[in-house]
Amino acid sequence: MPAIITDRFKKEVLLNLQADIDSAANNYYVAIARPVDWDSDDTAPTPQNNIRTIRDAQYNMISVKNVEAHSFVIPRYSWSLGAIYQGYNDNSLGHPTNSFYVITDENGIYVCLEAGKNAQGQSVTSTVKPTGTLTTAFETADGYVWKFLYSVGALRASQFLSANFMPVTKFGPFDSDDPADHVEQVGVQNAALPGEIVGYQVTGGGTGYTTVPTVTIVGDGVAANASATISGGAVTKINVSDSDGNKAHGRNYTFAHVEITGGNGTGAKARPIIGPKAGFGADPRDDLKATAIMFTAKPVGDEDTNWVVNNDFRQVMLIKNIEIPDSDGLFTGVNGNALRRMEFSAITAGFSADKTIRGATSLAEAYVVRADSDTVWYIQDSDTLFKPFTEGETIAETNGAGAGVLEAANVDANDYAYVKGDVDYSTGEVMYIDNRQAIQRSADQTEDIKIIIQL
Repeated sequence: MPAIITDRFKKEVLLNLQADIDSAANNYYVAIARPVDWDSDDTAPTPQNNIRTIRDAQYNMISVKNVEAHSFVIPRYSWSLGAIYQGYNDNSLGHPTNSFYVITDENGIYVCLEAGKNAQGQSVTSTVKPTGTLTTAFETADGYVWKFLYSVGALRASQFLSANFMPVTKFGPFDSDDPADHVEQVGVQNAALPGEIVGYQVTGGGTGYTTVPTVTIVGDGVAANASATISGGAVTKINVSDSDGNKAHGRNYTFAHVEITGGNGTGAKARPIIGPKAGFGADPRDDLKATAIMFTAKPVGDEDTNWVVNNDFRQVMLIKNIEIPDSDGLFTGVNGNALRRMEFSAITAGFSADKTIRGATSLAEAYVVRADSDTVWYIQDSDTLFKPFTEGETIAETNGAGAGVLEAANVDANDYAYVKGDVDYSTGEVMYIDNRQAIQRSADQTEDIKIIIQL
């Protein structure tokens, strides 16, 4: 049978996810993986939601960095001179291309309550950028009616503002030292009016109207007034204002209908558009239909040598509660290395990243991720068959000139073929995998990794 999952349910799921992230019992990390080519063309495949795909991604893990921040996000629509925006509609689905909200170049977010329209009821372009931080709706000279919701301050912009997404949240009570955008938004939240009628959709223009008919709003709220515009004998617009032009959205409506009488015509019909139950601004996540969360991490350079530089990666993952090797304890560091490494008593020819190495005795194989004068950091996956290397054996590249001899067994009481990294790559709950084209890293590079979970 046909069914839907409501935006409210999606919000609850994401709120529970946020609570899980914020719990002291959990640790979320962004991981990079896959330093070797996907295939001969290095074309990233679409990841499959199965156990093998998850396992292979873990085998190829290079490094992890803690999730630094998270926020609900929505698609970004920047205000543009000459664009047409649609008014908020309680009958619309998701985020239509013709947006009902905008972000300006000052990072102010405004919801469009009414699109500008001409006398024939046709939408006109937006020519006046919405500005200001009024807690009430306002009309610009082009006929658009806007309401300010919040601003994105410098910190949130650096964390969550991207070319395609922007942050949205609800703030609790503020302290005197809170950022200005926090204080400003709480003022808007507190001023929200529940159950406003924010617009009217003409569903039938009728015929024969020679004078402007009377519009009456009937419902369970108070103080909503409206007036009509006629053209060519038909009702073309219902305005959220009385006959004197005073805005009258009313409040506390949970239902309403429109009665159009007089004017010598018949058949005109319109439907009221009722805003969010708690009022615009009370919770912008509801107003703007937020059904996604962004996780951010910004690894800088080699992150205390725990992140490989001068090599590339092709996978980004979100992992919960990864463990320390050979321990039941959770890894709680800011960053960590997931690579295994082997140490050599002698390297006769330098090893190179992305080459395949093979043990002369064990015939074990692995991929080189990083190498220095006496150490090789490597990964093994299902293609290399996970064979263990033998202490003291000769290791050589199968597709290069690198070669050397592993340290013998029991040196410093370590098994050098299996010196493990900071984290156990086979543990943790993989929540997200993104396959990409190769991304090169260098010592002076800072990535801005943003993972978006969309329901």
